[in-house]
Amino acid sequence: MGIGWYGEESAEVHGMNFWGGPKVNRRDFLVSVALGSMAGRVGASEGKGFRFIAANDLHYDKGACRQWFTAMVEQMKRSVPDGVFCLLCGDLANTGERESLVAVKEIFGGLGMPVYPVPGNHDYGEKDGLRVGYDGEFPGRLNYRFEEAGWQFLGLDTTMGVKFSGTTIGESTFEWLDEEMAKMDKEKPTICFTHFPLGEKVVNRPVNADRLIERLLQLNIAGVLSGHWHGASEVAVGRGLMTTNRCCARVRGNHDRSLLKGWFVCEAKADGTLERKFVEFKAPDGL
Repeated sequence: MGIGWYGEESAEVHGMNFWGGPKVNRRDFLVSVALGSMAGRVGASEGKGFRFIAANDLHYDKGACRQWFTAMVEQMKRSVPDGVFCLLCGDLANTGERESLVAVKEIFGGLGMPVYPVPGNHDYGEKDGLRVGYDGEFPGRLNYRFEEAGWQFLGLDTTMGVKFSGTTIGESTFEWLDEEMAKMDKEKPTICFTHFPLGEKVVNRPVNADRLIERLLQLNIAGVLSGHWHGASEVAVGRGLMTTNRCCARVRGNHDRSLLKGWFVCEAKADGTLERKFVEFKAPDGL
C-alpha cells in the first residue's frame, strides 16, 4: 500500500497521493490565479531533455553508513546511467559533524556527476548549532542557481539552525532570490529544490512558506523537490508539483511509516515538463 501525508495508507504504491481538498484559502487562490495565467506556458527546453537524481535526508552517521551509502551510490548509477547530476535535498549528516559531511562528499563523488546539495537542519552542529562543516565541504551551496539544457534550477536555504518545526525561511534567502529572479528567464522551465517542504499541510512546513511560493509562481515552475518530512507527498504548484520523498537514511526511519528507502529519478523533458519515478534502495545483507 502507498502512504499519504500523515502516514495513512492509500491505494497506490509509490503514487504520492494525498486525500481530500483543503478549504479554499489565500494559498489556493494564488495557485489558481497562477495556473490561469500560465495556461499554455509550457516553455520547451533546449535539446532532447535529460535525467537526474533527487535524494533527501541521508543522515550520515558513524557505523555502517559508509557501506550503506557506497552501495546506494552504485545502485543510483545503475538506476540512471545517463544521469547528468544529483540533487541532495538536505540533512546530509545526522548530527552536523564535519567528518560525516566529508564522507558524503567523498562517497557521492563516486556518482561521476555533479552533486548539488542544500543544507538541512541536521547539517548544523548538534552541540554548537553552527553550520561550519557544511559550509566548509560545500562552499557556495546555500542559495544558488544553475542551468542545464534550457532548464533553470534553484537551490534554496530554508533552514533555521537546528530547529526542525515552527521554522521561518530567513530573510537572506528572500533577498538573494529577489535579486536573482531579476536576472532569470521567466519563460524557461524551472525547478526549485529545498530541504523543508513547501506544500500546504505537509508536516513541518515553514510558517512563511507562502512568501516563497508567491515568488516561485512568477517563474515557469515545473516542480519543487524537498525533504525533511520523510514521506511521500505532492501538492500542486504552478503547472507542476511540490513533492517530498522517503528518506535515504540508514539510521532513521520514514515519518509516513513506509519501510521503503530510495530516491527519485527525474526526467526534465524537452517539452518543459518534469516526471519523477521512485527507485527503491536494496540494502546489502546485514545492513
